[in-house]
Order: sequence, then structure tokens, then C-alpha cells
Amino acid sequence: MTTGAELVSALAGIVGGRYVLTAGADVATYVTDWKRSSTGTPACVVRPASTAEVADVIKACRKHGAAVVPQGGNTGLAAGAIPDTTGTEVVLSLNRMQAIRSLDPIGMTVEVEAGAILQTVREEAAAAGRMLPIAIAAEGSATIGGVIATNAGGLNVLRYGMTRDLTLGLELVLADGTVASRLRHLRKDNAGYDWKQWFIGSEGTLGIVTAAVMRLVPVPRHTATALLSVSDLDAAIALFELAQQEIGEALSAFELISEQSVELVERHFPIKSPIETGKWSILIEASSSLSGLRDATEAVLAAGFEKGWVVDGVVAESEAQVRQLWALRENVTEAEAKHGSSLKHDISVPLVRMSAFLTDASAAVSAVAPSTGLNLFGHLGDGNLHYNVLTEAGHDAVAINRAVHDAVDRHGGSISAEHGIGRYRVDEWMRIAPEADRHLAETIKTALDPNGLLNPGKVLPAGRHHRGSI
Repeated sequence: MTTGAELVSALAGIVGGRYVLTAGADVATYVTDWKRSSTGTPACVVRPASTAEVADVIKACRKHGAAVVPQGGNTGLAAGAIPDTTGTEVVLSLNRMQAIRSLDPIGMTVEVEAGAILQTVREEAAAAGRMLPIAIAAEGSATIGGVIATNAGGLNVLRYGMTRDLTLGLELVLADGTVASRLRHLRKDNAGYDWKQWFIGSEGTLGIVTAAVMRLVPVPRHTATALLSVSDLDAAIALFELAQQEIGEALSAFELISEQSVELVERHFPIKSPIETGKWSILIEASSSLSGLRDATEAVLAAGFEKGWVVDGVVAESEAQVRQLWALRENVTEAEAKHGSSLKHDISVPLVRMSAFLTDASAAVSAVAPSTGLNLFGHLGDGNLHYNVLTEAGHDAVAINRAVHDAVDRHGGSISAEHGIGRYRVDEWMRIAPEADRHLAETIKTALDPNGLLNPGKVLPAGRHHRGSI
């Protein structure tokens, strides 16, 4: 490996000296994750302005033997975009690549560079009467490339699917600096392998996304939003089944909020629930271009009351009330941060196993850390729960994580529903994943990044790839 100075000089020759950052104050915002639980020390931060420059940066880093850590908005929750502490890795920030190259309201597609802010793209789509239905709390900072690299979920997965389901084409740079571009504005394309799927959700470990074609949908003209408190989790799941039957494909969100989550929000924000909250609250939203949603939503509530599932509820009468109801859900994470330290678990479990999982996991956590509290909330409609354990000094994080993840595994779930593996969950995924899964992951990594220079230590432990075959 050549010296850091030689690498910095080579990168400056590609992107310009002002876009290669080395001073502590300049790199500070690029080296600590959103949770402030992981901080790295890079050789430098490089900020290319085009796909060609990204390719040249990768070639230069490969020549100098330097690993590359791609970064979008740095809003991830798994430390997947943070360098290690060796001072040898290059952070490659795509935040100068923000162009919206084209927007087609008829074909309902948008072609956009990886550094574009998600909220900006959503606003551009809305101005054309279309919607990019990826709705996450960090949309004001998250970038399209980061959203794709992590296969982000969010509030609309129930209706529109994950980011994977909304990505039609990709342009990316491979580990050897080759540019692969298949920016097709097509819903149907069976010509050869659909290789974009290999890179969506790979967290920058197989290639670096530089642009994408995303699928848009019409902006709904009618929306119905309701907040309910339910007698127990089984009632919430029964209500979800009823809502699917009565509202159907217009059901876009079915969010679960625990009593503890509501208490945290009310304690740390000037927000109050407009209903009598029980152990669980449900936030339902339906949206469509057709009318009749309010009547259908009210019918679901009425049936829920009649069956004894719903304790109290309200349907929003205005946009202001819609924002008030969503504020209870959207401020849970910030309220938890204000409360103190926690261990976050982004898990998914089949709905038919959710009640049993919660009983099992609660007992397992209590056995290893009896004084902890729980903050439970998430996207019940797609089986995704944020199972966050409120901790104090002296709690054994490893034991708590294992207790939760073992319970997830026992009930046929996933230890990462939408936040990714990153660095945070690598050891646990390696511990729980079947041997065939691990072998396949290592084989794919070897095939696409044989020198292990793309985001090492994320998704797989650094060095865990080999020249084997399946």
C-alpha cells in the first residue's frame, strides 16, 4: 500500500483538491453515525460530482489498496456508512450528485442521481401530480443512493412495497471501476439477469449506486386517517384482517404504537393523544384516487367497537388533525433518544406469531436484564416491529441482543426488517444465519469484490469472502 498522502493527491487530481477532505472539522459530519454510537477515522472523505469521477476514484483506491466506504445522507441505524478507526479507509460521499435527470408523469418514472435528497425527489414528483411512495422519518437527509443501498422500508410498505419494489433500473460502479448502467424506464424487462436486485440492499458492499430509475404512482386524491386504542395485540391483528377485507389495496399504513411509546412522546413533546390510550394504539391510513374511503374506514371502526376490539378511536377531520395523529407515531424515535440510552432491534415476525413472540421476547429480556424497559412500535401491517430496549448503565448489551434475536429466530422472523445489517448486526447475523446463507453471501461478495475493498466489515465480517464456488 502506498502512503496516505499519495492517495489523497491522486484523489485530488480526480475530483479537485477542495473536494478531498482530511481536516478533522471537515470530516466530522461524515464519520459518526446517526445514533452517535459509532465513530471512525478515515484516510479522507472524497466527494465526486459524476459517475465517471466515482469510477476513477474506485480505480485509484484499488491501485493504492485502500478500502472505500460509500455514504449517502448518513442517516442509517446500523453503522453501515461509517469507516473503521484505522485511518486507511476512504469515505466516498455522493452528496454532490443530486441531479434529477428526468421525470416522466405519463410513464410514471423518475431518473435521479444517487446523492439526491429523498424529500426533494418526492417534492418534484408531487409537483407533477405523482408520488414516490418511500416515506421515512429521515427523508429530509436520506439520499436515493442510500435508500437503495439499504432497501429502505418506511410507512408505505404495506401498500407499495420496499424500495426494491420501486426500483426499475440502476447505474453503478463495480469494485474494479467498471460502470454498469441499465437505467431502463420499463416495468417489464426479462432480457437477461435482473442484476439490479443483487445491489439493492447490499449496503455498498458489492457496488456503488450512482443513479437510478424509480417508479412513481399517482398522488392520492382522498385520504382517511384514524387513531384507535385496542384491547390487546390479538385485537389489533384481527382489526388488521378486517381492514384488509373492507379497505383492500387502499390501505397504506397500519401502525402499531405501544402505551410506553405514547407516554414517551407525551413526556418529551407538546403532543397529546386525542383518545384514551390503552396498552396498544393503532394508526390507520387509507388513500386512493377514488372516493368512499372515509365511509369504509368508519365501517371498520364501527365493526371493531361492536366486536370489542376497539376501546376508543377518532377519524381525522382535517389535514391539521392528520398531522396531529401522525405526530404521535413519527416522534417516537426522537422521544426515545431524549429519554436515554436504548438498544434498537429492527425485527420482523409473521403476524400469526407476533403475540407469542412478544411474550417470549419479554421473558427472555427480563431474564438477562430485569430492570430494562421496552419501547415497542412499528409497521404492524407488514410484520415489522421496532423492539427497543431502554437500558441503564451496567446492562449487558450482548446478552440483551442475543435474547431478542434468539426469540425472533424461534418464531421464524428476521433480525433486520428494514435497517440493514451494517456493522451493528454483523456478528448476530453470522451467528443466526444458516450456513448455506452465509456461504452464498461470501461467494457473491468474492465474485463481485474479490479484494474486499467495498465497505469491508459491513453485512459480512471483513475478510469473510473466499474464492469458492456454490
